[in-house]
Amino acid sequence: MLRALNGRFQASQAHIEAYQRDGAVVLRQILTPQEVALLRAGIDANLARPSPRAKIASLPDDPGFFIEDFCCWQENDCYRRVIFESALAEAGARLMRSHTARLYHDHMLTKEAGTRQRTPWHQDQPYYNITGHQNCSFWIPVDPVSRAATLELVAGSHLGPWLMPRSFMDAQAKWFPEGSLADLPDIEADRARYRILGWELEPGDAVCFHMLTLHASAGVETGRRRRAFSVRLMGDDIRHAPRRWKTSPEFPGLIEELPIGAAMTHRLFPALWSAEAAAVEPRETKSEGDRARGSF
Repeated sequence: MLRALNGRFQASQAHIEAYQRDGAVVLRQILTPQEVALLRAGIDANLARPSPRAKIASLPDDPGFFIEDFCCWQENDCYRRVIFESALAEAGARLMRSHTARLYHDHMLTKEAGTRQRTPWHQDQPYYNITGHQNCSFWIPVDPVSRAATLELVAGSHLGPWLMPRSFMDAQAKWFPEGSLADLPDIEADRARYRILGWELEPGDAVCFHMLTLHASAGVETGRRRRAFSVRLMGDDIRHAPRRWKTSPEFPGLIEELPIGAAMTHRLFPALWSAEAAAVEPRETKSEGDRARGSF
């Protein structure tokens, strides 16, 4: 773990090289205990009152329960504070080798104790409405996660190609037309063929991965829940790529406000960090209000 003189986490050159090479890296204790407590409170509030965008991702006969929710940062103050005030944005920008970091969206994923439902192997970016290579996702558990229940990733798969996105429950091609992209290989049938990354994690740790990195996770053990939160960031080269179909998550009406091929400069996607601003005004000198407002 590398920290600046002000105590904030800093991504090292080794982290950056691993991210660029493998498309995934573990960042130990990137969040402080206070930030973990804040995020845990935000997830629990979200679970108590899911948004209309929430999805149940497990079957009725599953002994556990898997729920996801999206794009809640504007209503959830705990989420907002972690997104705007923690070291995530600066670390993400450095890993992406980007001069800027802009929020794409947040994503809560909770598997209650004993959940059998796997999250199948997939890439994230084909479900989205963006193009470009400078992007990253943080996967941040607020509960201890065993190696058996952790996020797994195929090293180097972020280099392409794009693969067919399918619905998790019934494997339907609801995004790109059937046959327009190659299907995913059967990774589970030949795991030894791939360099699969995965780490046992403690609260405060995060896995940062590229939106094209193939990843999956198993269910969770009896007696252990797994509450996790993802923050997805966009770098300098990301552009709007509207689809003819509903993206996941969707951004209704965005095409009317943001042209095809435009930079993602919009109130839904606030700027979180820039090298230029950091050079002029060290982030720790900004007020909490300035950080929470962000900029477009």
